[in-house]
Amino acid sequence: MPNTTQEARAAEYKRPKSWITLTKVQREGLLGEYFDHYRATAENNSALLNQKLPREISKAFLDVIGSVLLDQTKELAAKPGPVREFLELNSLPPSLASLLPPDFRAFCLALNALKQWVAAEQQATDRFLLGGKARDELRAIAGSCIVTGKSLDGDCELHHPVRDGRPPIPLCHEAHVEIERQKSKADASSDPNFPTISKIRRGSNNSWRNLRKGCLDLLGNKVKHSTPAVGAGARAFARKVSNSTSLSFEQVIDFLDSNDLGLE
Repeated sequence: MPNTTQEARAAEYKRPKSWITLTKVQREGLLGEYFDHYRATAENNSALLNQKLPREISKAFLDVIGSVLLDQTKELAAKPGPVREFLELNSLPPSLASLLPPDFRAFCLALNALKQWVAAEQQATDRFLLGGKARDELRAIAGSCIVTGKSLDGDCELHHPVRDGRPPIPLCHEAHVEIERQKSKADASSDPNFPTISKIRRGSNNSWRNLRKGCLDLLGNKVKHSTPAVGAGARAFARKVSNSTSLSFEQVIDFLDSNDLGLE
């Protein structure tokens, strides 16, 4: 009888695709009703604009994923193949070689690959209902911030009220900051870095997205900024956060990932 690792190896992931293609008129009608729903929600109960599945609920299936990942990477590190070749090509200094076993190094590589995969798949979820031009249509149809009613000309950020496949809602920077500030207050007790980073972000009037882009930029990744000045500001923001928290740029990105911040 096949075990979980064997079943995972045999399975081929196929990105979910909608069984229906909506016309532009249908998309406009759907989004118009959707935005009206969240305008009313913002007035009646703004806490519903930022709902996350509690971690204790997701623990069971995350344990399964983690176990499969550990089993797979242990096997890949032990047998001849591209993973072991990569580890051998990127050998460790002698002082570290005895402290970082190959299966742990392979596991770390897999975690990084998984993080990139998750980011790409989350982006794809926005296209499930609305297609490839989803984000442009969201901004055009809304016209104004869902929460404040302010014009979105040159100031539009997309926010997911719930990460269950529903589209994001267009917000102005001010509204986005306030919604995330509520989350920051709620999570501050469980993450000691939240108060420090949130204070820096408010003081610089910056966004979580710019923090992520600034860190990626400083790590040598190709990042697109709207202007050189915005890029310089994002890098300065990332440096200040890193210096104030003693977190590396990689750790700041991990912090953002764990709290589902700066993904838009």
